[in-house]
Amino acid sequence: MTITNPSIADIPLTTIDGEATTLTAYAGKVLLIVNVASRCGLAPQYEKLEQLQKSYGERGFTVLGFPSNQFLQELSSSDAIKEYCSTTWGVTFPMFEKIKVNGKSQHPLYAELTKTPDAAGKAGKVKWNFEKFVITPSGEVHRFRPATEPDAPEIIDVIEGALPA
Repeated sequence: MTITNPSIADIPLTTIDGEATTLTAYAGKVLLIVNVASRCGLAPQYEKLEQLQKSYGERGFTVLGFPSNQFLQELSSSDAIKEYCSTTWGVTFPMFEKIKVNGKSQHPLYAELTKTPDAAGKAGKVKWNFEKFVITPSGEVHRFRPATEPDAPEIIDVIEGALPA
């Protein structure tokens, strides 16, 4: 993966099943990284995230879900999160262990991602659950705030623009 900040590809991650990995496992793909929460009013976005996974997955795209209880709306265990995502939304995209997206214990991945400004030019803290970051194979990072639906034209344009024809 040729990410502008090469260290982001090597940041240690842990899947929801407890396996160690990094973003290099997804080299060459268009990534949509989202901090998710099962008990959030925005949780129906899971359905659109899964639709994107099904629509673009075979072309070199994947959603990566990072549960966070930073806003006190996530289930307590990885097993409960997996069951909820699977049975309620039919999630097939990769999920990771619960992390912190802001503050002193912020996960290193989010420490890097939050340096990226949104469309209004604002970088910094994740505002709420379901904030989205699209990373292209060339390493560009695009940031979309929580209220932007996963299938919004501005997100689709970035995904389609970065995928092979």
